[in-house]
Amino acid sequence: MSNVIRQEIEQEIAANPIIVYGKGTKDAPRCGFTLETIQFFNHFGYPFTVVDVLENMPKRQVLSEMTDWQTLPKVFIKGQFMGDTDILGPMAEKGELQSLLEETFAQAGIAPAIKLH
Repeated sequence: MSNVIRQEIEQEIAANPIIVYGKGTKDAPRCGFTLETIQFFNHFGYPFTVVDVLENMPKRQVLSEMTDWQTLPKVFIKGQFMGDTDILGPMAEKGELQSLLEETFAQAGIAPAIKLH
C-alpha cells in the first residue's frame, strides 16, 4: 500500500512546479500554518497546488517518511522538498526563492500572474 501511495505522491510532485501538502485546501485551509503558506505563495503570483492530507493518515505517514519532516505543511518546488515557510521565508528575504521560482516557471513557460516590485 505504501508503495502505491509513494508513487501517487511522486506523480503529484512531478506534475506540479509548486505543491503544498497541508491541512485543508487552497480555498479552505484548516490550520494556520497551511493558511500562512497559501498566503506566502499567493504573494509571488505563480500557480501552486495544495493537497489536503488532513484526513489521509497513510499519505501523511509516507510523506513524513519521504521527507524526514514530521509537520505540515510540506512544500515541494521543482520536485525538491523545501520544508515550510520557516525555511522559505528566509530564502525569500535573501532573494533565493524568487530566483528559484523564476527559473522553475521560465522552464515551464509560465509568467507570474502579478509582478512584484
